[in-house]
Amino acid sequence: MSSKTLKKGFTTGAAAAAAVKASLLSFFSKAPKSVEIRFLTKEKKQIDIQTVKKISENTVEAIVVKDAGDDPDITHKAQIGATVTLSDSKEFAINITGGKGVGTITKPGLELPVGEAAINPGPRTMIQNSVEEVFARFNIQHKQVDIEIFVPKGEELAKKTLNARLGIVGGISILGTTGIVTPMSHDAYIATIKAGVSVAAAKSMDTLVFTTGRRSERFAMEKFKDLGEEAFIQTGDFFKASLDMALLQPKIQTIIYTIFFGKAVKMALGFEHTHAAKSELTLKRLSKWAADITGHRELEKQIADANTARHAFSFIYPEYPELISHVGEKIKENAIRFSGHKLKIRTIILNFDGEVAFDST
Repeated sequence: MSSKTLKKGFTTGAAAAAAVKASLLSFFSKAPKSVEIRFLTKEKKQIDIQTVKKISENTVEAIVVKDAGDDPDITHKAQIGATVTLSDSKEFAINITGGKGVGTITKPGLELPVGEAAINPGPRTMIQNSVEEVFARFNIQHKQVDIEIFVPKGEELAKKTLNARLGIVGGISILGTTGIVTPMSHDAYIATIKAGVSVAAAKSMDTLVFTTGRRSERFAMEKFKDLGEEAFIQTGDFFKASLDMALLQPKIQTIIYTIFFGKAVKMALGFEHTHAAKSELTLKRLSKWAADITGHRELEKQIADANTARHAFSFIYPEYPELISHVGEKIKENAIRFSGHKLKIRTIILNFDGEVAFDST
C-alpha cells in the first residue's frame, strides 16, 4: 500500500489546539461540534469535538479524541482536553500549563526548560494561533487566557513510552512539529532519538549505546552497567538517521552498537534504514560472503535457503566467527562513513541469548 492511500491523522498538539478553540468559541457562541484547525504547514482540517462542558462562569472545558490516521501510535484514540479560563486584563495574555496526564520536564537537553509542562513549541504555537483566530473573529482585545492541557489517561500511556528516561514524568508529551501525522513518515521516531541524544549530551555524556529495540537494549544495559540510563538509545530501523542525530551534539564522540544478527546483516550491507522488506537481498549477500570467507559450499547453501537472518545465524554461530566478524566490521565501516568519519564506532553483535558473538574492540 503506498503512503498516498494512507489516511493522515493529527498530532496530540493539534488535538490540544482544537480543544482550546472549542472551549474559547463556547464563550461567544454555541458550543461547536467541530472546529477548523490551521496546521503549521498552513493546511486546514475540521477536527471533531467530543465534549464541551461549562465549568463555571468564566471556565470551559473541551475534549478531543486524537486520530493518528493510518499511523496508529500509543496516543491514537486518546482523549486530549483543555480547560480554558477567561479573565479581564489590560492586555492580551495567554498562559499555557499542563494538567493531569501531561508530563513535566525534569532533565535538561529537551526543547523546553526543566520544570515546564511537556507541551512542545509546535503545539504551543498552534494553541496561540487558535486563540488569536477566535479573538479576531469576535473582535476581542483585552483578555487573559489561562489554558490547562490535560490527558485523562496520560500517566498510563506514558508507561508505554521512553518519557521517563528522557526526564518527562507524570504523563505524556504534547507533540507535533506541524500538527499533521503522515503515515510512515517516521518523524516521531527520529524526534525521540534526537531528544534522547540531547538529554545524554546535556548530562555531558560522550559515549552512547545504540540498540535497535527493547530486547537488545536490556542486554546492553547488563553489559555496560557503568553508563547512566540516558546513554542507551533505541534507534529502531534508523541506522543513518540516528548517527545524524548524534552529530548534532558535538559532545558525543563514541557510539557503541549492540545488536542482534538480523539487523546487523542489513547494517553491514549499508542500508540507511533496515526495514524488514529487504530480507531476500540480505540472505543472498550473506550467503555470498559465507562462500568467499569460509569456502564452505554447504554453509553458503544453508544461508541461501534460510527463512531469515536469524535462521541463518543458527548455521553460522559459533562455528564461523570469521563470518560474524566480517559483518561486524562492515557495520563499523558503514557507520563511520555515515557519520562523515566524525564518530568513533564500536560494534557488538549478540547471539540470541544476549551473549557477545562479536566485539569490534
